[in-house]
Amino acid sequence: MRDLAGGFGHLLAGQRWVFRNGRWLGFGLLPGLLALVLYAGALIGLGYGADDLTAWATPFADGWGAPWLGLFRGFLTALVFCLGLFVAVITFTAVTLLIGQPFYESLSEQVDRSVGGDAPESGLPLARELWISARDSIKVLARVLLYGILLFALGFIPVVGQTVIPAIGFCVSGYFLTEELTAVALQRREVELKDRLTLLRGRRAMVLGFGIPLVLAFLVPLVAVFLMPGAVAGATLMVRELRGEDEEQADTDGAEGSDAAARQERPGQPGHPAHPAPQQQSPYAGPYAAGPRHPAPRQNPYAQ
Repeated sequence: MRDLAGGFGHLLAGQRWVFRNGRWLGFGLLPGLLALVLYAGALIGLGYGADDLTAWATPFADGWGAPWLGLFRGFLTALVFCLGLFVAVITFTAVTLLIGQPFYESLSEQVDRSVGGDAPESGLPLARELWISARDSIKVLARVLLYGILLFALGFIPVVGQTVIPAIGFCVSGYFLTEELTAVALQRREVELKDRLTLLRGRRAMVLGFGIPLVLAFLVPLVAVFLMPGAVAGATLMVRELRGEDEEQADTDGAEGSDAAARQERPGQPGHPAHPAPQQQSPYAGPYAAGPRHPAPRQNPYAQ
């Protein structure tokens, strides 16, 4: 439960960060708006063509009488559209990140710097980074499609298909959506896809706490556009916790502070206020500087 709340906390922290840094929010809207136009057109086309697709896929039901034919194909049409929406929610992030790769990478670096830590850089050319991002996104999409087909088939189970299966679908969507968002920060740290998935599996509750609310918000198209920059910032903050970087930074700062305090608390050490370091003797001091200022008069040997 603590990790679940922690994931949601990182999501909120990322949104606060971009709203405090409005310049990054403004630039971040452009890739999301472009992706939104592309996906809106695709979903509208699917909405108009889903009936024909369902009729083509179920020729065996042509002879069914009313109302069973309409109910059956209407149910399948709704499932097809939900599957398309499911895929759109997952791939929207990947496509938006691909379109805005240079911006989101710079945003992630700035988040790292703002919390006082290192900002790792991959050092790869932009074309190479785009290729790696696209390749990994295709691999993730293949996994999502496998889960989507399985959940689509399980949706035909009475009661369970209309209650449990949609909940599982939101969990799967949230998990892989979080993977896409954390990929920005993890790719800069040269973490491969296999290792990224292993890292996320180790803290599933935190991943779901971050991803599920975002999936629900992304169902509203314009909300998805406005939340993307903050989602990248929050994912970067979560990566730092998953990898223990905040703890390492705190240990480093604590060690430096302890050393400084120890130097102040050692009164016998040179440089302490109670015992300042000895001053260097002037090189121009004469050889008789330490002698008496008025030497005694010499006695006359001839005096009687």
